[in-house]
Amino acid sequence: MGLVISRRAALMGTIASLAVGLGAGARADGEIETHGLSSFGELALPPDFKFLDYVNPQAPKGGKLALQVSTTSGNQNFETFDTFNMYSKKGDGAAGLSGCFDSLMSGNADEPDSMYGLVAKSVRYSADKLTYKFRMRPEARFWDGSRLTAADVAFSLTTLKEKGHPTYGLLLRDIAGAEAESEDVVVVRFVPERGRDSHLLVAGMPIFSRAFWSSRDFEASTFEPPLGSGAYKIGKYEPGRFIEYDLVSDYWGKDLPLNIGLNNFATLRFDYYRDRQVGFEAFKAGKTNFRDDPDPRAWTNGYDFPAFNDGRVKKQTLKRRGPHVIQAWYYNVRREQFADPRIREALGLAFDFEWTNKNVMFGMFERVVSYFGLEELQAKGPPSPGELALLEPFRGRAPEEVFGEPYVPPPTDGSGSDRALLRRANEMLLAAGCKREGSNLKLPNGKPFVIEFLDKSDYMEPRQQPFQQNLRKLGIDAHTRIVDSTQYKSRVDDYDFDITTMALGSSPTPGVELRLLFGSKAGKAPRSRNLSGIDDPIVDALIDKAAGARTREELRFACRALDRVLRAGRYWIPQWYDGTVRFAFWDAFSAPERQPALGSGAPDTWWWDTEKAKKIGL
Repeated sequence: MGLVISRRAALMGTIASLAVGLGAGARADGEIETHGLSSFGELALPPDFKFLDYVNPQAPKGGKLALQVSTTSGNQNFETFDTFNMYSKKGDGAAGLSGCFDSLMSGNADEPDSMYGLVAKSVRYSADKLTYKFRMRPEARFWDGSRLTAADVAFSLTTLKEKGHPTYGLLLRDIAGAEAESEDVVVVRFVPERGRDSHLLVAGMPIFSRAFWSSRDFEASTFEPPLGSGAYKIGKYEPGRFIEYDLVSDYWGKDLPLNIGLNNFATLRFDYYRDRQVGFEAFKAGKTNFRDDPDPRAWTNGYDFPAFNDGRVKKQTLKRRGPHVIQAWYYNVRREQFADPRIREALGLAFDFEWTNKNVMFGMFERVVSYFGLEELQAKGPPSPGELALLEPFRGRAPEEVFGEPYVPPPTDGSGSDRALLRRANEMLLAAGCKREGSNLKLPNGKPFVIEFLDKSDYMEPRQQPFQQNLRKLGIDAHTRIVDSTQYKSRVDDYDFDITTMALGSSPTPGVELRLLFGSKAGKAPRSRNLSGIDDPIVDALIDKAAGARTREELRFACRALDRVLRAGRYWIPQWYDGTVRFAFWDAFSAPERQPALGSGAPDTWWWDTEKAKKIGL
C-alpha cells in the first residue's frame, strides 16, 4: 500500500544495500552479526533503540482512517479488486493487504537505505556476502497462534520467486536458495553476481504461512482471507467497492521498537472510486477522512464547501522530502511508429509544458527531466571522470550525445503552440523518412501516422488535449482512448498501447529494481514496469553497475551515466513533478511534532484524537 501500513524498505521504495552497521561485529567463524543493514555507512539506530524518532510512543489506538486508494504494487488496481492475494499473477489485489504480513526487517524513514530487525532479531552474513542467516524472534506468531518459523520464510521466498507476480520473480532472481537451518534460523544464499541490495529485498518480502498455503493454490484468485502475522487483518469488505482492516489486538509485534507509535488506527478503510471527482465528493461528505490531493485545480478552487469553511476539514502542504515522483508519457517502442528516436524526440517537442503548467496546473509543478527523482543522481553538464569511466567502453555504440550535455526538453514560449519548436519537429519527422500527403503525415512505411493515448479516466485530458492538438498540426492523428480499469490493466500488462501515462516513485538508493523499470528482460516479459520496452545492452550493463555499486560515489556515477543513456534514447515525454505534498483531512487526527526525513509521516504516524473528533461531531 504505500500509506499507513507498508514500511518495508523494498519493492521500488527505499531499497537498501550492505554495509556493516553500528552494533555489528565479526565472529570467530568470520561471519558478521548485526541488528540491521545499511548501505554505504553506519546505521543511525543502535541495537537497543526504543522507538523511531519521528513517532509519538504514547499515541493512543482507536478510530478509523478512511481514504481512497492512491498507491498500488504487485497486481493491485486503483479502481477495483477481486482477490485477497496481491502477490500472485492473477486478479486485482485489494489495497492494504501488505499490512497483513510481517517481514524479516523493516525500514526507518529517517534513513535513505537502512533496515532493522522485525521478525528477524538479528542477521549474520558471510565475508563474501553470499550467505545470510536471519535469526527469528521466538515470539513471532501468525494470527492463529502458530509460530512463524524459518520454514515459513523459506517457503515464502521460494513461492514468490517461482509463482508470484513477475515483479517478485525479477527482484528475487539473485537468490540461489533459501532453507531452514533450524526452526529459528533461515539461510538465504545468493548467486556470485548478485545485486548490491538483493539481501535487503529478501529482508523486506512478506512472510506467508507454509501450513496455510499447503492446501491452497497460491496462483489462484481468492476471497478467502489469508493467514498472516501482521498488525491488521481483513474485516468488512465489498468487492470492488471498499475493504476494511481491523487492528489485531494481540498482535505479537506491537511492542517492538519498529512498531511503537505506529499502527495507531483501530480500523483502516480503503474506498474505490472510478472517478476522481466522485472520490472528492465522498471526502467532502465525510465518507473518507484523509485525502492526498495532487490535483492543482481541486486544491485551488475545490475547497469551498461547508465542512472546510467552518474548520472541520483542514488542508496542509509540506515540502516533499526525498526523491520526487517520476511521471511521463511513455512510448511503446515495440510499435513501428516509435522505432526511430528522431521521431520520438520530434513528438516531444509538441508538448508545451510552460503553457500547461500556467493554464491548467496553476504553476504548481516543475518539469521532469531525469529518470531519477533525487538530484544527486541526475546527469548534469558534461560527464564527470567517474561517469566517463563507465561510458567509454560503449563509445561508438552509444549515442555521441551521452558524452556531452544530457538531453533536456527545450523550454517553450508558453503560447501553447510554439511555432519554432513545431517547425523543428516537422523537420525532424521528415528527416526520419516521414512524408506529407496534404495535411496528413505518413510514416516511412507509407502508413498514416496514428497515435492512441491509452487511459482509464479523463483526468489527463485538460493536459493532454492541447498536446494532441499540436500533434494534429504536424499531421498526426492523435487521440485518447479511455477504457475501464480492468481493460486498461490488461492492455498495459500485455503492452497493447501506443502511449500511456505512468507515475513512479523513486528510491534514494536505486539498485536491483532498475531492472524492472529499464532492463531488457523485464521489457520482454508481460506485466513489467518497463512499459517502453527498452531493450539496450548498454542500459543493462549500467543497471548492473548501479545495482553492484559499493559506495555512494559509485552509485552516483552509475546512475548519472545510466540517466544519460536513457535520456538519449527518447523513450518518453517527461511530464512534471510536485515539490510539495498536499493533503486534506477531517480534523479528528493528531500528529507527532516532526515529519521524518524522507517522508511526510501522514497519515502513517498519525492517531485518532478523540477530543478533536467530538468537537466536529465524529
